[in-house]
Amino acid sequence: MDINEIISQMTLEEKAGLCSGVNSWETKPVEKLGVTSIMMCDGPHGLRKIASGFGDPNLKSNPATCFPPAVLSACSFDRELIGEIGAAIGDECVFENVSVLLGPGVNIKRSPLCGRNFEYPSEDPYLSGEFAKAFIDGVQSKGVGTCIKHFAANEQETRRFSSDSRVDERTLHEIYFPPFKKVVEEAQPTMIMSSYNKLNGDYTSESQYLLTEILRDRWAFDGVAVSDWGAVNHRIKGLVAGLDLEMPGSAEPLNDKFIIEAVRSGALPESTLDIAVERILKLIERVGNKKKESAPFDADKHNSLALRVATESMVLLKNDKGLLPLNEKAKIVFIGEFAKTPRYQGAGSSDVNPLSITCALDAVMKYTNVSYCKGYDTNNCDEPDAVLQAEAVSAAKVADVCVLFVGLPPAYESEGFDRKHMHLPQGQNSLIEAVAKENPNVVVVLHNGSPIEMPWIDSVGSLLEAYLGGQACGGAIIDILFGKANPCGKLAESFPLKLSDNPSYLFYFGERDLAEYREGVFVGYRYYDAKKMDVLFPFGHGLSYTSYEYSNLRLSKTEIDDTETVTIQVDVTNIGTIAGKEIVQLYVGQKEKDDRLIRADKELKEFAKVSLGAGETKTVVFTLDKYAFAYYNTEISDWHVLSAEYEIILGRSSRDIAATAEIVVNSTVQIPFRADVNTTIRDIRRMERSEPFLKWLAETVPFCAKINDDPEPYVPEMVLRQLWLMGMMTEKSLDEVQKTIDEKLN
Repeated sequence: MDINEIISQMTLEEKAGLCSGVNSWETKPVEKLGVTSIMMCDGPHGLRKIASGFGDPNLKSNPATCFPPAVLSACSFDRELIGEIGAAIGDECVFENVSVLLGPGVNIKRSPLCGRNFEYPSEDPYLSGEFAKAFIDGVQSKGVGTCIKHFAANEQETRRFSSDSRVDERTLHEIYFPPFKKVVEEAQPTMIMSSYNKLNGDYTSESQYLLTEILRDRWAFDGVAVSDWGAVNHRIKGLVAGLDLEMPGSAEPLNDKFIIEAVRSGALPESTLDIAVERILKLIERVGNKKKESAPFDADKHNSLALRVATESMVLLKNDKGLLPLNEKAKIVFIGEFAKTPRYQGAGSSDVNPLSITCALDAVMKYTNVSYCKGYDTNNCDEPDAVLQAEAVSAAKVADVCVLFVGLPPAYESEGFDRKHMHLPQGQNSLIEAVAKENPNVVVVLHNGSPIEMPWIDSVGSLLEAYLGGQACGGAIIDILFGKANPCGKLAESFPLKLSDNPSYLFYFGERDLAEYREGVFVGYRYYDAKKMDVLFPFGHGLSYTSYEYSNLRLSKTEIDDTETVTIQVDVTNIGTIAGKEIVQLYVGQKEKDDRLIRADKELKEFAKVSLGAGETKTVVFTLDKYAFAYYNTEISDWHVLSAEYEIILGRSSRDIAATAEIVVNSTVQIPFRADVNTTIRDIRRMERSEPFLKWLAETVPFCAKINDDPEPYVPEMVLRQLWLMGMMTEKSLDEVQKTIDEKLN
């Protein structure tokens, strides 16, 4: 298309119309100018194409492969695998003539209560960004666009249409922005979706700070900014701020009329409207205006991929008694309705109509026969069912091993509302305790979209976190339980012992519409590790049927400037008897923190998944640059490295540390800092080029004679005004002291 020529021929009405949908999922065409419409459809773990309508629970989407949602697939820590999911969904989009997939979501798991956590990858921004980039690269490799969401600070469903997320600048840049920044700068998504909520007083759909200053000016985003469905508050303010497209459309597009009236009255420059029109036309040219014809995708191949993703991602949390893998000759009973009717995805806009569903009870038949007890009714398990529980206990008495399939029913977590607690239904807790009392050989399989409390954890021998496993979940569970696959997933979030341990506990939900992120950068493991707090299971935790040893950690340099990179190598050996995959996690922490900056003990900065045969050793290599050591400095509005000694920490989890090394990193950026008579001696000693002033101070004030060597502990805390007031600078006026400071320091 000759976009400039098309814009010049468009009427004002056509320009305004292009900025909203013709229906719930498609943009408006301008047929006389050859501008076609494009279709957007929900994702992100599968295609959810609905022919028309929005929000009608009776409408079924076209059948599609239901891959494991992000809550599980992120536990794979496998960029290549996530890319394969994206490419497969891209193929299905091409087949269905869908131009843009609305996903992935990369909001941070601030609290276990968020009803939409099952859609989001992690509590960690680095892992979330790597997940999203791999996914988007996969989808867009098929010529299909993606729309990363929800921008920004949309971490709760409660009052999500009206709440105001109050987040400080450093926390935004270190925790909530990085996944978006990573993707925009390295994967170039075609669209980004503003969230429903306000951020620091402004609706995100009309935030100049978000949509222009951050997104376009700093990150150079060149795609289309679209509203979440029904998220527009003030259409004209949104256009001015950088919101290009409003979705969904309606039969009577009132906001189109407001745009026309605003241009005609002079309240909105037509040039501003033209910018949005140009971006939308570029999107149509990039992903539309082409007839997409494709043979049907290979449904069996996609199902096999869904199975592989689930198998690579499920997390073995506990195996104390070595119950797993199960012996096919053992007398085994499966207990729990989820064994027969699994919960394999969350509810809401990401609800995929699966091509097929494999339950564990069917999948187990390829290995052995098991008996089955329902145990509880998914639709009514808040209280124990005496009859079903008694049946399960009787079966447990005569079984060698009991496998309980439990988790959160659909009514407990969904888009649109938040959880009120972290408990399993009481009927399930009671069932686990009753069965474990009769049979010590209990394996628990969890189907849940977010962490739960486990009052029965000491009573069970093994625990498999299956999360929400997609349409092939049953096969993956059985392959792991019987050792046909070696578990290799690691938790992408922390499991606290109880809800009140979570750092957002006191502030989550907020007061009316005010949602304050008072925990700042201390989200998830950053908080638990800094507090030295016990957790149920730490971030990055996951067991295997083999064991791994780390050795020979070496750094290419032990001191660098922040303009340089450092290469880290470590040898990882499979010291067990079967093949497996280990996820090596690299964390960085400042070795000795001080009052210059409050920061986490360590932060995930890299990871790698390595496949190892029994007895095999491989060398894992990482390269770190400035940003592995940096924090966001609000004084300079940029990333900055403190000159300090840092630890390179390699772990099997955030708590299971395998090897450490030290490195000194020197900053080459001097932070502007002016001293005056109320500056502490401590801060003056830290300043670059402070030696002449300190020499003058030592010579002028006997009290400070040792200031350059080993002063008394209280001296660094003093300010220069105190020296003058206490009569230690009687020959100088306070103005003269300030003048000397300006001459020698400022």
